Amino acid sequence: MDTQLFLSKPTIELKEEYMSFYHEWKQSGETMVPWVIEKDPSNFEAMVQSLLESEKCLNLPEGWVPDSTFWLINENNRVLGAVNIRHRLTQRLIDRGGHIGYGIRPSERRKGYATRLLSLSLEKVKGFGVDKALITCDESNTGSLKTILNNGGVPDTDFIEEDGNVIKRFWIETERKEV
Repeated sequence: MDTQLFLSKPTIELKEEYMSFYHEWKQSGETMVPWVIEKDPSNFEAMVQSLLESEKCLNLPEGWVPDSTFWLINENNRVLGAVNIRHRLTQRLIDRGGHIGYGIRPSERRKGYATRLLSLSLEKVKGFGVDKALITCDESNTGSLKTILNNGGVPDTDFIEEDGNVIKRFWIETERKEV
């Protein structure tokens, strides 16, 4: 695993690297997680602006909470993953979304990046005044389950969606040691 990993706010300077990340994910046919990477980047500057506005609670859809998006970058400016951090929770987010949604590009999985991405994200959540972060994942997502547990996730009651899908819910104290 790269030792030089950091979170970057979306920026037009990383357009080429982000587009590589986006196209790789699209070509994989997998669900894009977190949801913000589904945003169409064809007008890249507008997409970046939209992501930055969400953090400032500007132009949010009705019922949405402010959120911050960061990209996981290595020392070569390669976009390895993305995270979306909700500053507060609605009932829907309590049930199935949590404070943090994250994903690692398909070619970079199983290298420890998700564990590091969640760890760095928890530092950001703490900066938004959240003492205990809720993290969720589908029961079938064993990689994410391991990532959450590796970051100190404490199980809470599962949420079962209408279709029977089980959402595992975990709390992580933001006052903790680095993973």
